[in-house]
Amino acid sequence: MIIGVPKEVKDHEARVGIVPSGVKSLIDAGHKVLVETKAGELSSMPDRDYKQAGAEIAGSAAEVWNRAEMVVKVKEPIEQEVQFFREGLVLFTYLHLAPIPDLTDHLLKKKVVGIAYETVTDRNGTLPLLTPMSEVAGRMSVQVGASYLEHEKGGRGILLGGVPGVAPAKVTIIGGGIVGINAAKIALGMGADTAIIDINLNRLRELDDIFNGQVRTLASNSYTIAKSCAEADLVIGGVLIPGAAAPKLVTREMVSHMKRGAVIVDVAIDQGGCIETAKPTTHSNPAYTVDGVVHYCVTNMPGAVPHTSTLALTNATFPYVLKLANQGAQAAIKADPGIREGVNTFQGHLTYSAVAESQRKPFKPVKDLVA
Repeated sequence: MIIGVPKEVKDHEARVGIVPSGVKSLIDAGHKVLVETKAGELSSMPDRDYKQAGAEIAGSAAEVWNRAEMVVKVKEPIEQEVQFFREGLVLFTYLHLAPIPDLTDHLLKKKVVGIAYETVTDRNGTLPLLTPMSEVAGRMSVQVGASYLEHEKGGRGILLGGVPGVAPAKVTIIGGGIVGINAAKIALGMGADTAIIDINLNRLRELDDIFNGQVRTLASNSYTIAKSCAEADLVIGGVLIPGAAAPKLVTREMVSHMKRGAVIVDVAIDQGGCIETAKPTTHSNPAYTVDGVVHYCVTNMPGAVPHTSTLALTNATFPYVLKLANQGAQAAIKADPGIREGVNTFQGHLTYSAVAESQRKPFKPVKDLVA
């Protein structure tokens, strides 16, 4: 198989879909790898490393897309990449289709096999390709939030951990999953007064044990969320419903009652965000203010630390890349239920129910299409 690795073109996205060691493994397995020039440069992986691993360096994105049978990326394609879609192309990347109906339409029209990192499952039913970036984004959310609490960035002028004689900042984390637990680790480590809100009482018990009671755990309901947000200096949104649009748990009215200069970091923004006032932003223009509350809603937060993020991501994704290459996409989809869960579009059909529900489009299970 010919595997293509284009350079990411989303604003300030510096990660890359396959690292040189992955190229070497694919070459050893008898495949061909095309890497767009400078695709890994911002992740500290220059062209020479890819050449030494056996990749062919392509001079343009068009060459990669047009020659490759499978394209491996990091972020969902944007407008300038849609033109390269064609029937039979396998696209393996984060797609986050629920809030992007236009991208869904393009994938369906061109009959692209779209396999989304964020919906691939493992034997335990968890999301192994979403986990590493959720870990990065969760940890980043606190350091970003701490930065925006500074007066010069529009914040309340609060040091997250306080100092002796001065109370620390209050941090509310909505969602006790991978994002939430990683955010809590950093917030607690920085000395913040930290609370996690989740709807799952068993998960709250686990978190109470993990943090030895040092993090306050709160059962999720609209009253608790409103009260906790009103008291918070930093609110982190980390709610996930796999493949579907995130529920708007923090309403506009709740935001209006928050402290002036408080900060919101909505990590769920890839799936539309769990804060009603959240809208996608970029690293070039990452924050805006609503009702005096600073909102940071960058859709590719881990792109700010590309070396760490690329290695963490490809550690998880590469075994699936190799399986898709070795078996061929259709055979791998048929044989592996985890990869099958990752298929969002297949031969002109929308195959992921949560996306179909979010966009009110017809849905057909991929298992029926590859049977």
